[in-house]
Amino acid sequence: MTMRRGARASLPLMQVALCFAYFAVLLLLAMYGLHRSHLVLTVLRYRHKLRALRDGASPLSLDVDPATLPRVTIQLPLFNEATVVSRLLEQTARMVYPRSRLEIQVLDDSTDESRQMARSKVMALAASAPPLERGARADWQGDLDIVYRHRVDRTGYKAGALDAGLKVAKGELVAIFDADFIPGETFLLNLVPHFVADAKVGMVQARWGHMNRDLSWLTRVQALMLDGHHLVENRARSAAGWLFNFSGTGGMWRRAAIEESGGWQHDTLTEDLDLSYRAQMAGWKFVYRENVVTPAELPEDVSALRAQQFRWAKGTVQTARKLMKRVMTTRELTLMQRIEAFFHMTPHFAYPLMVVLSVLLLPALLLMPATNPVTMLLIDLPLCIGTTGSLLAFYAMAEAAQGRKRMDAVRTLPALLALGAGLAPHLSKAVFDGLRSMAGEFVRTPKHGETHSRRYRVRADLPMIEIALALVSCGSVIASIETGHFFATPFAMLFMVGYGYVAALVTGEQFARRKAARLVPVSVSPLAESVPPPAADAEELAA
Repeated sequence: MTMRRGARASLPLMQVALCFAYFAVLLLLAMYGLHRSHLVLTVLRYRHKLRALRDGASPLSLDVDPATLPRVTIQLPLFNEATVVSRLLEQTARMVYPRSRLEIQVLDDSTDESRQMARSKVMALAASAPPLERGARADWQGDLDIVYRHRVDRTGYKAGALDAGLKVAKGELVAIFDADFIPGETFLLNLVPHFVADAKVGMVQARWGHMNRDLSWLTRVQALMLDGHHLVENRARSAAGWLFNFSGTGGMWRRAAIEESGGWQHDTLTEDLDLSYRAQMAGWKFVYRENVVTPAELPEDVSALRAQQFRWAKGTVQTARKLMKRVMTTRELTLMQRIEAFFHMTPHFAYPLMVVLSVLLLPALLLMPATNPVTMLLIDLPLCIGTTGSLLAFYAMAEAAQGRKRMDAVRTLPALLALGAGLAPHLSKAVFDGLRSMAGEFVRTPKHGETHSRRYRVRADLPMIEIALALVSCGSVIASIETGHFFATPFAMLFMVGYGYVAALVTGEQFARRKAARLVPVSVSPLAESVPPPAADAEELAA
């Protein structure tokens, strides 16, 4: 009898603790959701300024005297990019700019046959570069100044390659493109004028396009996620004068801004975000060009996407560890710049909160009484609208900004939410890894190219945590129906579908990768990302 009374007495205390933990996590997630609403409102507030920024910069004329233009270096960092290297180099060689003022650096850290492919392509382009488009002055033509550089090792990974190339670069402006991008011919004509007009402009970022957006539901969801970043976050931050970041590719830097801000550093996995904050705190201006679009290839399988998002999440947390105190205490930044910087550097903390919420949901459904209609209207519904509604407004604006239908965002949002839930366990590990250690291995995202080749595959462990969470969420779905918590049913289903679907896809992809590895001879099988490259002679091929 005593044990029963003690159990009964402790039950309300357990309910209170559970209720407090559950709603604390929910409110923190709602805070990040409402921040997206703030970004949407900021875009609306500055819509006239954004229109002026979009239309105000005139591209370079094709009859400008080359001697009056700054010298530009284009850096192309590569690592085992056999499926896309030829496409990248051919497109870069077609970019319109006076050949006497242009240098192309192929910064190749490859350890497979793409090294020979890149070297051969550089030699071919140097011997016979494609002519510039009609209308360019005769003195814009000429031989292509293109150099191939291969490092002895991958020290610093991409940041190390960019830093090594910058030390010998000829340009005062530096454009950077990853291997999965297709540089537009007029890219330099559109971005260089910003640097010429204002000596304090340190970086200009162009918008990412998506050439395989409609390949699958996975690529459509990724495209929407990235469009939200570029067409809402970047537009809001640039228009309001807040800090925003170089996206790692598809942008251009003033060399002096890089050097005077401490250069490329590789103590985080997001060297682009790290340098962006250091440069802006040093007084350099950043410009965002939403109407200059550089198409890129999206990851086509979940394993590759998880690897990419893991690197971004871990690197962002590392950058927050490195710079947050400095950002919050510097007198050069306004209060709003600091607040926005906090949200900018901490969004990935929402992932462990999502995992905790999905775990707490089952005991909350079992121990807490069903919500009555009044409570549902006063508490549950506003929280739902504040989180889900803000996401809908955020992504609907991103679709509308590029001339697409807002309903496309409505239709894609459930899949986006499910994918976010499914990625949450893996990205939670990235957050904790970033809190524990700096730097780490830079695992590059495999590219499939125009043929959608499976030449490169990402290694991953079987998703046991996702499977376990899918089972827990399945229990939450059943419990929500049995206990009358019908308002929680769709959210429990969202977690169940997200965890289960990501687990199923990753499991299938990894079994396929292992099967392919058994069928392919060892001599030509894909190199594992985690295996250190063999020692090689440093080489440079200049043309």
